[in-house]
Amino acid sequence: MNNLPSPTGAIHTNYRLTLQVLRGRWFYLFASFLIMSGAGATYLFGVYSPDIKTTLGYDQTTLNLIGFFKDVGSSVGVISGLTAELLPPWCLLLIGAAVNFTGYFMIWLSVTSRIAEPRVWHVCMYMCIAANAQNFENTSVLTTTLRNFPENRGVVLGLLKGFTGLSGAILAQIYLAVYGDEHSKDVILLIAWLPAVLSVVFVYTIREIDGVKGKEVDELRVFYQFLYVSIVLALVIMGITIAQKMVDFSPAGYAGGCAAVCFLLFAPLFISIKQELEVLKKSNQEGIRVCEVRLENLDDIHDHDLDQDQEAKSRLSCFESIFLNKPKRGEDYSILQALLSVDMVILYVATFCGLGTSFTAVDNLGQIGESLGYPRKSISTFVSLLSIWNYFGRIFSGFVSEHLLIKYKFPRPLMMTLVLFMSCIGHLLIAFPFSGSVYIASIIIGFSFGAQLPLIFAIVSELFGLKRFSTLFNCAQLGGPVGSYVLNVRVTGPMYDRQALKVLERSGLDRSSVKELVCIGKECYRWSFMMLGGVCCFGALATLVLVARTREFYNGDIYSKFKEQKKVAKIEDSQLG
Repeated sequence: MNNLPSPTGAIHTNYRLTLQVLRGRWFYLFASFLIMSGAGATYLFGVYSPDIKTTLGYDQTTLNLIGFFKDVGSSVGVISGLTAELLPPWCLLLIGAAVNFTGYFMIWLSVTSRIAEPRVWHVCMYMCIAANAQNFENTSVLTTTLRNFPENRGVVLGLLKGFTGLSGAILAQIYLAVYGDEHSKDVILLIAWLPAVLSVVFVYTIREIDGVKGKEVDELRVFYQFLYVSIVLALVIMGITIAQKMVDFSPAGYAGGCAAVCFLLFAPLFISIKQELEVLKKSNQEGIRVCEVRLENLDDIHDHDLDQDQEAKSRLSCFESIFLNKPKRGEDYSILQALLSVDMVILYVATFCGLGTSFTAVDNLGQIGESLGYPRKSISTFVSLLSIWNYFGRIFSGFVSEHLLIKYKFPRPLMMTLVLFMSCIGHLLIAFPFSGSVYIASIIIGFSFGAQLPLIFAIVSELFGLKRFSTLFNCAQLGGPVGSYVLNVRVTGPMYDRQALKVLERSGLDRSSVKELVCIGKECYRWSFMMLGGVCCFGALATLVLVARTREFYNGDIYSKFKEQKKVAKIEDSQLG
């Protein structure tokens, strides 16, 4: 009888395990995956944009203007970046949840005629507000994750942005299970409330976690377990998407597909619990507390040194500090030092060309399929394929670029060059279409689009440090919406409408006799996407300049600082053990 565990002891053990899981970095990572899985609602624009166009009677130029404001909202994250300098991550998540619901709910009310027909600028404002919500989610999650896992930044960026890339396809399966394929307007309501709920549920989980970095030595093994689960998830979604195109699904079939997707989406939770169990077995709770105190003292000394360095730098003039006495690459830059550097200017050009052309392709995908005579179900397939391969691009650029960098000193900017050249091929497949070419173009553009973002974020963190990362990575992608405005609103939309007018003239109709301009034929997007291909090629050539400028930096050990910090933590652990 005395050998039996007491109920009180069992309860205490379960309590400790629950706390270990909920407070641990691995549960934090699982929560981050779920939040990021709902943070890509903007990729569903191709699904519901025809409803906006038809219900409100817009031409393609007006629809592209709305798409541009979507791109502005999703890319201009300076507000969220600056907010992150002042407020904790949970505040950003709550702001993002409120902004997301407000924007998409107003669009849903407009499209379903539950409010008076809005003006164009109203819809543009709603779309910009809704899309901007994902910046608050991205900033809170990405910034804290890089600080929690600083030595594997490419890997964690690839995973997190990979789940964002999959979010469009995940939300599409949930929408089909809840509403069916006949109510495309209701997808707007779904993306209004579901991402907001995810942010609120995990609002206190997203935080910087200290005191454990020296304890866990095989993080990469766990990351690969998450990677395998996410790959299976992507393949299952792809299989379901193809099956839905070939066979008419019943409501039960849609529900079954959604259940499979949700099960795989929660599979990382089991990996997190298993990992936290191992941490609990290896770690002594009292030892961890002492270790944390000792490390905090070291941090105080380090902060004191930084304060002295800062005081010395303050004696320099503002001009000297920004232009003449910049830190070495990899050290912590100030915001102005980074924004006014040549390296950042090159990144602006790359994002203008790369993200600008990708945004344009994504926003016009529904109309591209329509102009080439694809049925509505095929257009949804394009969006799902783009979302799935967006995921593969993000995973590839995160994991593969990290492996090539560590093993072969292959610079990340050169990977960016290759990705942009690949994107050119996708644009040319739309400019010169053949049977099934849009499927191939959706895969190529989705892959290259997804690969760009983790590369940009990783390059920013490596060149300019992590201290101001929350602001700098949001600034680095500002070229995307500018490129979207120029290439989408000023080039692609007007070219489409001119071709549509020619179609009307050939059919003997007048512009006033139709509610919306629709262009059918291969010429609708030919010249505009030839231009997009050229712009993307120019961006690839620009990144070669960055490759040359950063060659010596990437030939060194860019993670040496974090390795030294880990060695100090291990020495402290051994002394206390």
